[in-house]
Amino acid sequence: MTRSLNDKLTVLAGRLLVAAILLFVMLPTIVVVISSFSSTAVLFFPPKGWSLRWFERAVNYDDFRHGFYSGLIVTAWASSLAVIIGTTLAIAIERYAFPCKQVLEGILLSPLFIPHFTIGLGLLMLVSQLNLGRGYPLVIFCHIVLVLPFVLRSVYVSIKNLEQRIELAAASLGASPLRVVWTITVPLILPGLFGGWLFAAILSFNEFTASLFITTQATQTLPVAMYNYVREFADPTLAALSVIYIAVTATLLIIANKFLGLGKILNIETRH
Repeated sequence: MTRSLNDKLTVLAGRLLVAAILLFVMLPTIVVVISSFSSTAVLFFPPKGWSLRWFERAVNYDDFRHGFYSGLIVTAWASSLAVIIGTTLAIAIERYAFPCKQVLEGILLSPLFIPHFTIGLGLLMLVSQLNLGRGYPLVIFCHIVLVLPFVLRSVYVSIKNLEQRIELAAASLGASPLRVVWTITVPLILPGLFGGWLFAAILSFNEFTASLFITTQATQTLPVAMYNYVREFADPTLAALSVIYIAVTATLLIIANKFLGLGKILNIETRH
């Protein structure tokens, strides 16, 4: 009986510890969400009154709208090209043996541990030396480099879970390697492709550190526009915009997980 009581206390203590950690992690988000409904022009917590006017300002502010449209352009190109490049490289790395394969894989995954500001600063110095413009192609290229490791991870796991005998059967019936890829491999790993595209799109749209170095007024994305705004104003507009950010991102992930099973795609499902 004593052992049973100790087990129950251990489970209770573990749950309380997890709840405390979650509360600690979520506390800044909770403060931002509550502050976004403040009625005053200066951030206060707790708010002295309640209002939705900061959400209206966040949606109608010209720099935010321009940054949103610029972010959509960069995100659409960067995530789509990253999926094409990442899928090609993932299939090559998984299916074929060639010299320096591990070196190539390490280079492709290097943005995971290289600080983003280093990549942004390096690209800024490079285009300055080459007298190139800081237009959309530069921003898109930078974002492809940053999100490519996540696309590779998603596609690579899908390929590992693919039954290779189906591909071998198609090849034995006379299908060319290219036809096998287009008619067998790609349709079977399509959930992984979409999962990789979704994560790439979310990461690209939220990217700030590297974008700060390489964007201009004409190409600035929404996070950069938010940074420029907070340098001049201290009202709850950014809090309201952050709440919109969180709600949209969470909704996309929940929908994708429900219909695609992102845990399986990313190989993080709980195994019993």
